[in-house]
Amino acid sequence: MSFDFEQLLARRGTGSAKWELYPDDVLPMWVADMDFRSPEPVIRALHERAEQGTFGYSWRHTRLAEVVCARLERLYGWQVEPEAVVTVPSVVSAINQLCRAAGAPGDSVLTLTPAYPPFLSSPPQHQQVCDQVELRYEPGERTLSYSLDLDALAAAFHARTRIFLLSNPHNPVGSIYDPASLRQMAELCLRNNTLICSDEIHCDLLLGGARHTPLASLSPEIADQTITLMSPSKTFNMPGLGCGLAIITNAKLRKQFQKAGEGIVPHVNAMGLAAARAAFEECEPWLEALRAYLTANRDLYVQYVSEMLPTLRTSVPAATYLGWLDCRDAGISGVPYKFFLETAKVALSDGAAFGAGSEGFVRLNFGCPQPLLLEGLERMRAALVAL
Repeated sequence: MSFDFEQLLARRGTGSAKWELYPDDVLPMWVADMDFRSPEPVIRALHERAEQGTFGYSWRHTRLAEVVCARLERLYGWQVEPEAVVTVPSVVSAINQLCRAAGAPGDSVLTLTPAYPPFLSSPPQHQQVCDQVELRYEPGERTLSYSLDLDALAAAFHARTRIFLLSNPHNPVGSIYDPASLRQMAELCLRNNTLICSDEIHCDLLLGGARHTPLASLSPEIADQTITLMSPSKTFNMPGLGCGLAIITNAKLRKQFQKAGEGIVPHVNAMGLAAARAAFEECEPWLEALRAYLTANRDLYVQYVSEMLPTLRTSVPAATYLGWLDCRDAGISGVPYKFFLETAKVALSDGAAFGAGSEGFVRLNFGCPQPLLLEGLERMRAALVAL
């Protein structure tokens, strides 16, 4: 079965945040939104749901929960009961819901930087503090990587550390934590009576031969203190349909989490539920082809940066479709994000939004047809040459 990931979609004029935030002469490579048509089973499920003709309140998503549980066992050997699967409108809303459920004003949420920006912005919205521990930066000749500073992480816990926010696979670096590192972080949280929120929204976007381990699958004790966030949104390019999943095996914690959302967090809409079920049940061949295409894009991107953008260093992501670029040796005067936006007409994500130690970086989305990726990279090269 073949799938066309080279198709150039006309997205301007569709209400696309990615394509309409910036002027028409800017190539958007910023927000985590792929430029691929969603899988046909998802589109068909939406048509069928629309043809049904009623759009009332949704209730008891039993079949979707069963599909998710079967998938978790098949992929990871992780046995989860359907009642542990809680639908949420988005991973970001779930993070905020957890802050409200597990913390009080003045409490702290701990995370590792660089970090997905809502990790940093969610705690203050609940009058809580976001404590940041920098990952250990390891520059290579043309690439970069990060490693976990376990001692620094251990020292950051204190009496009011209520939640540890973890991104695995990591956004924006694209790395995957191995089981030993996951266990070390989890044991710190158990020792400090700190809840773990493991954002695993990119766990299906594995590149090459990479493998993912859900943190909560390591042991029942770890699962009992963990909320795992997943979603079909990034994987199957349907973030606008608003359907995410919180896997909460601890019944008391699950009830606490759900209560914190009452009257604030809406139910997942009927279209998002229909699309999620179709994605998980019918779209594995499409996903396998997508992974191969994204792996080729990753390799092209890394090679191009290494050979044609010699003043930059890039991550070599094992997952996601996001590249993390260190621009600090490029001779750019000012903020790299603004430089590439104004000079190259390429919209990237500003590294400064990703927390401590991230100034001078940008994040690039390579989840697009290769001609668009090459155009963006060529624009960036020309801008740097002009320096």
